[in-house]
Amino acid sequence: MAAFTAQTDLVTGWCLFGLALLVILAFCWVYVRKYQSRRESEVISTITSIFALAIALITSALLPVDIFLVSYVKNQNGTFKDWADANVTRQIEDTVLYAYYTLYSIILFCVFLWIPFVYFYYEEKDEDDANTCSQVQTALKYTLGFLLVCTALLIIGAFVPLDIPHKKNSTEWEKVKLLFEELGSSHGLAALSFSISSLTLIGMMAAITYTAYGMSALPLNLIKGTRNASYERLENTEDIEEVEQNIQRIKSKCKDGRPLAIRERRTLQQLEDKLRGLRRRGRRLEYIEKSCWTKFCGAMRPLKIVWGVFFILVALLFTISLFLSNLDKALHSAGIDSGFVILGTNLTNPLNMLLPVLQTVFPLDYILITTIIMYFIFTSMAGIRNMGIWFFWIRLYKIRRGRTRPQALLFLCMILLLIVLHTNYMIYSLAPQYVMYGSQKYLIQNNVTIDGHLANITTWVAKVCDADAPEDQCTVTRTYLFLHKFWFFSVAYYFGNWAFIAVFLFGLIVSCCKGKKSVIEGEVDEDDSDISDDEPSLYFG
Repeated sequence: MAAFTAQTDLVTGWCLFGLALLVILAFCWVYVRKYQSRRESEVISTITSIFALAIALITSALLPVDIFLVSYVKNQNGTFKDWADANVTRQIEDTVLYAYYTLYSIILFCVFLWIPFVYFYYEEKDEDDANTCSQVQTALKYTLGFLLVCTALLIIGAFVPLDIPHKKNSTEWEKVKLLFEELGSSHGLAALSFSISSLTLIGMMAAITYTAYGMSALPLNLIKGTRNASYERLENTEDIEEVEQNIQRIKSKCKDGRPLAIRERRTLQQLEDKLRGLRRRGRRLEYIEKSCWTKFCGAMRPLKIVWGVFFILVALLFTISLFLSNLDKALHSAGIDSGFVILGTNLTNPLNMLLPVLQTVFPLDYILITTIIMYFIFTSMAGIRNMGIWFFWIRLYKIRRGRTRPQALLFLCMILLLIVLHTNYMIYSLAPQYVMYGSQKYLIQNNVTIDGHLANITTWVAKVCDADAPEDQCTVTRTYLFLHKFWFFSVAYYFGNWAFIAVFLFGLIVSCCKGKKSVIEGEVDEDDSDISDDEPSLYFG
């Protein structure tokens, strides 16, 4: 009966996870439709963006599920539940592991094959003389380069980390045979882990660039709000009048038929370009000023301020916890050769203190972990929206409501895929013991002392699972298997956390010093020649 109840609970849990998948798909559809250009929408790029964004969110949602399942097999007193024998526990572990295999394989497929193919296919479609066959051929040619990189990562991950026993009389064929046997016994875990860790490294750089800034920009923008549309339109009208006067002054010099000097012609061209941009701003500001959505946003100002204060407190909590965790590794880890791996916690941080307390009331700890992950995702989205997509000092694309090109959406989803991969390590950095074992406990012997003497009475005391726990008493989450397969990646993640903290603090100072955003921030720019000036946006934040 207990086994049937447990299986029912697990089935219910997976059904809830399935319901969450439907919610994620609905959110991804709304998000992509919200930002994609109304004039340049493309079915293939839209479906690809929705699918890639959904995979990113589903992968991030698997971490709390993984922690919950390894914790579910044990009671709070440290004993296994009646139904949790070795076979059932192994089935649960394998299910989660196969889920990670599937999702990570899909991520590799999206990053190295599908998204590049769709991107280059759409780039070729912009050519006037291109036909479908030439588009597919060109896209496949460029995608082949990404596929070769993926293959190289899988091969390196499969063979390089293996510890091959050295025998004096072993032949080269025996060594190669041993490699394949080792690869087969690990079911490709090393190869997949190396590839995912390589992508996680890129995701770390994206998180440092976009997420760290988004964690400061998003809450402060909510608190400060935007400028008044009427006041902005008045200022814009004054600027238009000033530019028109300057244009008339320059044109008056050639009324008698004399040609303008080269410098004056250049100045006149710049003024006319500026005038066109100001008139675009004026039309946009007039549209927003009369919009009912603007009035609604004005009524919601108090709620935005509350959300902004909450987000900035969460960001500070996250940053302080990350700082203390990194400081603990710097002081108490085994050093750089071990990847700064630390067993146990010497300098506890607020999140690591809060999670054990919340474990006593199900499911508060899982709600907190899920909240942190989703906050990390949404601040990443905010950072990308505010900064745009850059390649070093060159801005490639802008992310704007209702005006984002298909190529930019593909880049956005690929960046989010990479950031999500780094999210798991960030959570592990904050609460390593919790991510490894969840709320599991195990029993240890304790001799009772009576009147200052050891008695023969032996009791069993429940202790939180840690690195000293017997392997058959504590189940490690499947997430951990992918986190510390290679020590050199852990070293990079450690220094990346310091860079993340520094960029967040810098972004916080910059965001505090900046004034209120324009009500049409990023919607009308000087380089909008490829976008219709009169295309209305349905959303104003």
